[in-house]
Amino acid sequence: MRQDATAMVIDHTSYAVSETEGDHTLISSDDFIKSDVILGDRMIEGLVLFRGIGHSLHAANSLVLKVLSASPAAYSANPSAKLSRPSSLTGSATSLVSIVQVVMCFIKRLRKLVLLLKISNEKKDLARNNARVLITGSLDMFRNRFFKSRVQQAGSSIKHEKSGNEQFVSEISKWVFHERGHLKAVNLHHHKVGETSEPSMYRINDDLEYSVEIYEWSGSSWEPYLADDVQVQFYMMSPYLLKTLSTDQKGLYSTSFKVPDVYGVFQFKLDYQKLGYTSLSLSK
Repeated sequence: MRQDATAMVIDHTSYAVSETEGDHTLISSDDFIKSDVILGDRMIEGLVLFRGIGHSLHAANSLVLKVLSASPAAYSANPSAKLSRPSSLTGSATSLVSIVQVVMCFIKRLRKLVLLLKISNEKKDLARNNARVLITGSLDMFRNRFFKSRVQQAGSSIKHEKSGNEQFVSEISKWVFHERGHLKAVNLHHHKVGETSEPSMYRINDDLEYSVEIYEWSGSSWEPYLADDVQVQFYMMSPYLLKTLSTDQKGLYSTSFKVPDVYGVFQFKLDYQKLGYTSLSLSK
């Protein structure tokens, strides 16, 4: 069902109490995505004020994430007109703020996103660079008046001296501009055990070592990235081996294994995708 072009998010239970707003389009929400890498490890203090257009996400698209959701009572409609039919956008399915990170595996599907992001299908470098986009239908959310506004949600006696808008926008901006959740991989090496140079070929049953350094941008410097879920594939048409890399806690990830008893041309493939982080796709 096509949504009315004049529709706004309306909420008769989670609206912000206001002397000037009577149509319940000024809503307040604290239904944030639970991710420290996207919103930081400090809880957003106060409710976020929102007035504008909501949107929905395709359930099959895992690259678009809701960051701020509406309440179960919210719906999208023209606040100046009588609702003649059920709204096509209702409840917590209504996203107030969403984010997109375009990764390499998404290149072939960019055509489906072109209207949303207004980017050309030819801009493949955008996908390679883990481009990040914030989507929202509220310009008011970014205004100084909303940053400094006091907030009281309908039905609640709690009065917040300041909305959470400024903190929320500041934190999500750090993610969008790659100040947080940004990874880089360097110094990828593989060689036989006991040697240091990379051979032109391996023989079956050779023992080999694989290593790569992974760092995370802290906002001011590159720091060792710490995780226990980084894996490498020894790949020919499909993965013959899948090994989890161990880390020295200083950025170096490594593993060792025996070349399988199979003739062919193999690749070392590292494909790392984790919520909120830039994707890493390395092959050698």
